[in-house]
Amino acid sequence: MSKPYVFITRKISEEVLTPLKQIADVQMWNSESEAVPREVLLKEAENADALLTMLSDSVDEQLLENAPNLKVVANLAVGYDNINLEAAVRNEVIVCNTPDVLTETTADLTFGLMLSAARRLTEAHHFVKEGQWQSWSPYLLAGTDVHHKTIGIVGMGSIGTSVARRAKGFGMEILYHNRSRHAAAENELGATYMSFEELLEGSDYVVCLTPLTADTKHLFDADAFKRMKSSAIFVNVGRGQVVDEEALIHALEQKEIAGAGLDVFYKEPIGADHPLLQFPQVVALPHIGSASVETRTTMMELCRDNIIAVLEGRKAKSVVGGK
Repeated sequence: MSKPYVFITRKISEEVLTPLKQIADVQMWNSESEAVPREVLLKEAENADALLTMLSDSVDEQLLENAPNLKVVANLAVGYDNINLEAAVRNEVIVCNTPDVLTETTADLTFGLMLSAARRLTEAHHFVKEGQWQSWSPYLLAGTDVHHKTIGIVGMGSIGTSVARRAKGFGMEILYHNRSRHAAAENELGATYMSFEELLEGSDYVVCLTPLTADTKHLFDADAFKRMKSSAIFVNVGRGQVVDEEALIHALEQKEIAGAGLDVFYKEPIGADHPLLQFPQVVALPHIGSASVETRTTMMELCRDNIIAVLEGRKAKSVVGGK
Protein backbone atom coordinates (compact mmCIF):
# COMPACT_ATOMS: atom_id res chain seq x y z
CA MET A 1 0.00 0.00 0.00
CA SER A 2 1.49 3.37 -1.04
CA LYS A 3 2.07 6.10 1.52
CA PRO A 4 0.05 9.33 1.44
CA TYR A 5 1.73 12.20 -0.39
CA VAL A 6 2.53 15.47 1.41
CA PHE A 7 3.77 18.62 -0.33
CA ILE A 8 5.40 21.48 1.60
CA THR A 9 5.47 24.85 -0.13
CA ARG A 10 8.65 26.23 1.46
CA LYS A 11 11.87 24.70 2.72
CA ILE A 12 11.60 24.02 6.45
CA SER A 13 13.52 22.02 9.05
CA GLU A 14 14.32 18.47 7.92
CA GLU A 15 14.54 17.43 11.55
CA VAL A 16 10.98 18.56 12.19
CA LEU A 17 9.79 16.41 9.29
CA THR A 18 11.30 13.12 10.51
CA PRO A 19 8.08 11.80 12.16
CA LEU A 20 6.03 12.77 9.10
CA LYS A 21 8.39 10.97 6.74
CA GLN A 22 7.81 7.76 8.65
CA ILE A 23 4.19 7.64 7.50
CA ALA A 24 4.16 9.67 4.28
CA ASP A 25 6.03 10.46 1.09
CA VAL A 26 7.13 14.07 1.70
CA GLN A 27 8.26 16.50 -0.99
CA MET A 28 9.29 20.09 -0.31
CA TRP A 29 9.83 23.16 -2.46
CA ASN A 30 13.57 23.66 -2.24
CA SER A 31 13.72 27.33 -1.28
CA GLU A 32 13.34 29.04 2.07
CA SER A 33 12.89 32.53 0.66
CA GLU A 34 11.32 32.05 -2.79
CA ALA A 35 7.62 31.24 -2.92
CA VAL A 36 6.58 28.13 -4.81
CA PRO A 37 5.31 29.11 -8.28
CA ARG A 38 1.57 28.97 -8.68
CA GLU A 39 1.71 26.38 -11.47
CA VAL A 40 3.91 24.10 -9.35
CA LEU A 41 1.57 24.35 -6.37
CA LEU A 42 -1.47 23.52 -8.52
CA LYS A 43 0.28 20.50 -10.02
CA GLU A 44 1.45 19.18 -6.67
CA ALA A 45 -1.99 19.69 -5.14
CA GLU A 46 -3.55 17.43 -7.77
CA ASN A 47 -1.81 14.44 -6.16
CA ALA A 48 -1.39 15.57 -2.57
CA ASP A 49 -3.11 14.09 0.47
CA ALA A 50 -1.83 17.00 2.55
CA LEU A 51 -0.34 20.45 2.00
CA LEU A 52 1.78 22.46 4.41
CA THR A 53 1.38 26.05 3.22
CA MET A 54 2.52 29.62 3.93
CA LEU A 55 0.42 32.78 4.07
CA SER A 56 1.77 33.70 0.64
CA ASP A 57 0.23 30.56 -0.94
CA SER A 58 -3.26 30.99 -2.35
CA VAL A 59 -5.31 27.91 -1.51
CA ASP A 60 -8.32 28.97 -3.51
CA GLU A 61 -11.31 27.33 -5.13
CA GLN A 62 -9.34 26.41 -8.24
CA LEU A 63 -6.77 24.50 -6.22
CA LEU A 64 -9.26 22.80 -3.92
CA GLU A 65 -11.60 21.74 -6.71
CA ASN A 66 -8.72 20.02 -8.50
CA ALA A 67 -7.19 18.18 -5.54
CA PRO A 68 -9.27 14.99 -5.25
CA ASN A 69 -7.03 13.32 -2.64
CA LEU A 70 -6.49 16.36 -0.46
CA LYS A 71 -7.51 15.83 3.17
CA VAL A 72 -5.76 18.59 5.09
CA VAL A 73 -4.10 21.96 4.59
CA ALA A 74 -1.84 23.03 7.49
CA ASN A 75 -1.08 26.75 7.29
CA LEU A 76 2.14 27.95 8.94
CA ALA A 77 0.45 30.99 10.50
CA VAL A 78 -2.32 32.04 12.82
CA GLY A 79 -4.09 33.78 9.95
CA TYR A 80 -5.66 31.84 7.11
CA ASP A 81 -7.10 34.51 4.82
CA ASN A 82 -5.07 32.91 2.02
CA ILE A 83 -7.39 29.88 2.16
CA ASN A 84 -10.94 29.67 0.81
CA LEU A 85 -12.68 28.00 3.76
CA GLU A 86 -15.99 27.62 1.98
CA ALA A 87 -14.34 25.69 -0.85
CA ALA A 88 -12.46 23.61 1.73
CA VAL A 89 -15.72 22.63 3.40
CA ARG A 90 -17.31 21.71 0.07
CA ASN A 91 -14.35 19.52 -0.78
CA GLU A 92 -14.11 18.00 2.70
CA VAL A 93 -10.64 19.38 3.33
CA ILE A 94 -9.61 20.16 6.90
CA VAL A 95 -7.82 23.49 7.40
CA CYS A 96 -5.46 23.99 10.34
CA ASN A 97 -3.44 26.94 11.62
CA THR A 98 -0.88 27.60 14.37
CA PRO A 99 -2.58 29.60 17.13
CA ASP A 100 -1.26 30.35 20.62
CA VAL A 101 2.32 29.19 20.03
CA LEU A 102 3.39 32.54 18.58
CA THR A 103 1.56 34.87 20.95
CA GLU A 104 4.41 35.98 23.18
CA THR A 105 6.97 36.16 20.37
CA THR A 106 4.70 38.39 18.28
CA ALA A 107 3.95 40.56 21.31
CA ASP A 108 7.71 41.01 21.84
CA LEU A 109 8.12 42.13 18.23
CA THR A 110 5.12 44.47 18.43
CA PHE A 111 6.40 46.22 21.51
CA GLY A 112 9.92 46.35 20.09
CA LEU A 113 8.61 47.90 16.88
CA MET A 114 6.74 50.52 18.88
CA LEU A 115 9.88 51.33 20.88
CA SER A 116 11.96 51.52 17.73
CA ALA A 117 9.60 53.95 16.04
CA ALA A 118 9.21 56.06 19.18
CA ARG A 119 12.92 56.31 20.02
CA ARG A 120 14.10 56.45 16.38
CA LEU A 121 16.33 53.43 16.88
CA THR A 122 16.71 52.45 13.24
CA GLU A 123 17.45 56.06 12.26
CA ALA A 124 20.11 56.20 14.98
CA HIS A 125 21.55 52.85 13.86
CA HIS A 126 22.03 54.09 10.29
CA PHE A 127 23.29 57.46 11.56
CA VAL A 128 26.20 55.74 13.30
CA LYS A 129 26.94 53.16 10.60
CA GLU A 130 26.97 55.80 7.87
CA GLY A 131 29.56 57.88 9.74
CA GLN A 132 27.27 60.83 10.45
CA TRP A 133 27.88 60.93 14.20
CA GLN A 134 30.35 63.78 14.64
CA SER A 135 29.35 65.21 18.01
CA TRP A 136 26.75 65.13 20.75
CA SER A 137 23.85 67.56 20.88
CA PRO A 138 20.85 67.88 23.21
CA TYR A 139 18.21 66.95 20.64
CA LEU A 140 20.27 64.60 18.48
CA LEU A 141 17.81 61.96 17.19
CA ALA A 142 15.49 62.75 20.08
CA GLY A 143 12.38 60.63 19.96
CA THR A 144 9.38 60.45 22.24
CA ASP A 145 8.81 58.62 25.50
CA VAL A 146 6.87 55.38 25.70
CA HIS A 147 6.62 55.07 29.47
CA HIS A 148 3.47 56.49 31.03
CA LYS A 149 1.96 57.31 27.64
CA THR A 150 -1.36 55.93 26.32
CA ILE A 151 -1.47 52.86 24.09
CA GLY A 152 -4.57 52.02 22.08
CA ILE A 153 -4.79 48.38 20.99
CA VAL A 154 -7.15 47.53 18.15
CA GLY A 155 -7.76 43.79 18.32
CA MET A 156 -7.54 42.58 21.92
CA GLY A 157 -7.01 38.89 21.27
CA SER A 158 -4.24 36.84 22.84
CA ILE A 159 -1.46 38.87 21.19
CA GLY A 160 -3.13 42.17 22.03
CA THR A 161 -3.49 41.09 25.65
CA SER A 162 0.19 40.13 25.78
CA VAL A 163 1.17 43.52 24.32
CA ALA A 164 -1.00 45.15 27.00
CA ARG A 165 0.91 43.26 29.71
CA ARG A 166 4.16 44.69 28.38
CA ALA A 167 2.59 48.16 28.27
CA LYS A 168 1.55 47.84 31.90
CA GLY A 169 5.19 47.24 32.79
CA PHE A 170 5.98 50.60 31.17
CA GLY A 171 3.31 52.32 33.24
CA MET A 172 1.16 53.01 30.18
CA GLU A 173 -2.54 53.72 30.17
CA ILE A 174 -4.16 50.93 28.14
CA LEU A 175 -7.12 51.54 25.84
CA TYR A 176 -8.53 48.87 23.57
CA HIS A 177 -11.16 48.29 20.90
CA ASN A 178 -12.46 44.84 20.05
CA ARG A 179 -15.54 43.19 18.60
CA SER A 180 -16.50 42.35 22.19
CA ARG A 181 -15.46 43.44 25.66
CA HIS A 182 -12.45 41.64 27.13
CA ALA A 183 -13.31 41.33 30.83
CA ALA A 184 -10.09 39.50 31.72
CA ALA A 185 -7.91 42.26 30.25
CA GLU A 186 -9.97 44.90 32.02
CA ASN A 187 -9.68 43.12 35.39
CA GLU A 188 -6.04 42.05 35.13
CA LEU A 189 -4.53 45.03 33.36
CA GLY A 190 -6.93 47.89 33.94
CA ALA A 191 -7.55 48.16 30.21
CA THR A 192 -10.36 50.49 29.18
CA TYR A 193 -12.75 49.63 26.36
CA MET A 194 -13.30 52.43 23.86
CA SER A 195 -15.08 52.93 20.59
CA PHE A 196 -12.71 52.87 17.63
CA GLU A 197 -12.99 56.64 17.20
CA GLU A 198 -12.42 57.36 20.89
CA LEU A 199 -9.34 55.14 20.92
CA LEU A 200 -7.83 56.91 17.91
CA GLU A 201 -8.36 60.32 19.47
CA GLY A 202 -6.98 59.38 22.88
CA SER A 203 -3.91 57.26 22.10
CA ASP A 204 -0.26 58.20 21.78
CA TYR A 205 0.42 54.82 20.18
CA VAL A 206 -2.19 53.06 18.07
CA VAL A 207 -1.38 49.37 17.68
CA CYS A 208 -3.26 47.32 15.08
CA LEU A 209 -3.49 43.59 15.77
CA THR A 210 -6.89 42.88 14.26
CA PRO A 211 -7.36 40.05 11.75
CA LEU A 212 -8.38 40.78 8.17
CA THR A 213 -12.12 40.42 7.61
CA ALA A 214 -14.69 42.09 5.40
CA ASP A 215 -15.36 44.49 8.29
CA THR A 216 -11.72 45.35 9.01
CA LYS A 217 -10.42 45.85 5.46
CA HIS A 218 -9.32 49.51 5.19
CA LEU A 219 -10.38 50.07 8.80
CA PHE A 220 -7.51 52.52 9.01
CA ASP A 221 -8.54 54.97 6.33
CA ALA A 222 -8.09 58.70 5.82
CA ASP A 223 -10.67 59.53 8.50
CA ALA A 224 -8.97 57.23 11.00
CA PHE A 225 -5.58 58.90 10.57
CA LYS A 226 -7.14 62.37 10.77
CA ARG A 227 -8.60 61.44 14.16
CA MET A 228 -5.21 60.52 15.62
CA LYS A 229 -3.02 62.94 17.50
CA SER A 230 -0.41 64.66 15.35
CA SER A 231 2.15 63.21 17.78
CA ALA A 232 0.77 59.66 17.50
CA ILE A 233 2.68 56.67 16.18
CA PHE A 234 0.83 53.94 14.30
CA VAL A 235 2.01 50.33 14.60
CA ASN A 236 0.67 47.49 12.45
CA VAL A 237 1.52 43.85 13.12
CA GLY A 238 -1.91 42.58 12.04
CA ARG A 239 -2.62 42.49 8.30
CA GLY A 240 -1.55 44.93 5.63
CA GLN A 241 -4.99 45.17 4.01
CA VAL A 242 -6.48 46.55 7.21
CA VAL A 243 -4.75 49.80 6.27
CA ASP A 244 -5.47 52.05 3.31
CA GLU A 245 -1.80 52.64 2.46
CA GLU A 246 -2.51 55.71 0.34
CA ALA A 247 -4.23 57.26 3.34
CA LEU A 248 -1.27 56.36 5.57
CA ILE A 249 1.18 57.90 3.12
CA HIS A 250 -0.93 61.07 3.00
CA ALA A 251 -1.12 61.20 6.80
CA LEU A 252 2.67 60.99 7.05
CA GLU A 253 3.20 63.58 4.30
CA GLN A 254 0.78 66.01 5.94
CA LYS A 255 2.16 65.27 9.42
CA GLU A 256 -1.27 64.16 10.60
CA ILE A 257 0.64 61.49 12.55
CA ALA A 258 4.27 61.46 13.71
CA GLY A 259 5.41 58.06 12.47
CA ALA A 260 4.72 54.39 11.95
CA GLY A 261 6.12 50.95 12.70
CA LEU A 262 5.04 48.39 10.11
CA ASP A 263 5.62 44.63 9.98
CA VAL A 264 2.93 43.99 7.35
CA PHE A 265 2.01 45.65 4.07
CA TYR A 266 -0.82 45.66 1.56
CA LYS A 267 1.22 43.67 -0.92
CA GLU A 268 4.24 41.66 0.19
CA PRO A 269 7.12 41.78 -0.30
CA ILE A 270 7.29 45.52 -0.91
CA GLY A 271 9.97 46.99 -3.14
CA ALA A 272 12.74 49.33 -2.01
CA ASP A 273 11.00 52.11 -3.97
CA HIS A 274 7.74 51.80 -2.00
CA PRO A 275 6.59 55.30 -0.92
CA LEU A 276 6.33 54.28 2.75
CA LEU A 277 10.04 53.52 2.83
CA GLN A 278 10.92 57.09 1.91
CA PHE A 279 9.88 58.41 5.33
CA PRO A 280 12.65 58.38 7.96
CA GLN A 281 9.99 58.16 10.67
CA VAL A 282 8.71 54.80 9.34
CA VAL A 283 10.27 51.61 10.67
CA ALA A 284 9.58 48.79 8.20
CA LEU A 285 10.11 45.08 8.87
CA PRO A 286 9.69 42.07 6.52
CA HIS A 287 6.71 40.38 8.26
CA ILE A 288 8.76 38.81 11.06
CA GLY A 289 6.25 39.01 13.91
CA SER A 290 6.68 35.38 14.94
CA ALA A 291 10.25 34.99 13.66
CA SER A 292 12.19 33.56 16.54
CA VAL A 293 13.90 30.22 15.98
CA GLU A 294 12.02 28.68 18.88
CA THR A 295 8.58 29.84 17.79
CA ARG A 296 8.93 29.13 14.08
CA THR A 297 10.14 25.59 14.92
CA THR A 298 7.15 25.07 17.20
CA MET A 299 4.84 26.30 14.44
CA MET A 300 6.36 23.79 12.02
CA GLU A 301 5.93 21.02 14.57
CA LEU A 302 2.26 21.90 15.04
CA CYS A 303 1.67 21.84 11.28
CA ARG A 304 3.42 18.48 11.10
CA ASP A 305 1.38 17.05 13.98
CA ASN A 306 -1.87 18.28 12.46
CA ILE A 307 -1.07 16.58 9.17
CA ILE A 308 -0.08 13.32 10.86
CA ALA A 309 -3.27 13.33 12.93
CA VAL A 310 -5.53 13.77 9.90
CA LEU A 311 -3.68 11.20 7.79
CA GLU A 312 -4.00 8.70 10.64
CA GLY A 313 -7.70 9.40 11.07
CA ARG A 314 -7.39 11.35 14.29
CA LYS A 315 -8.57 14.86 15.16
CA ALA A 316 -6.09 17.66 14.44
CA LYS A 317 -5.03 19.97 17.27
CA SER A 318 -6.00 23.30 15.70
CA VAL A 319 -8.78 23.13 13.14
CA VAL A 320 -10.21 26.35 11.73
CA GLY A 321 -12.35 24.93 8.93
CA GLY A 322 -13.30 21.91 6.90
CA LYS A 323 -15.19 18.75 7.67
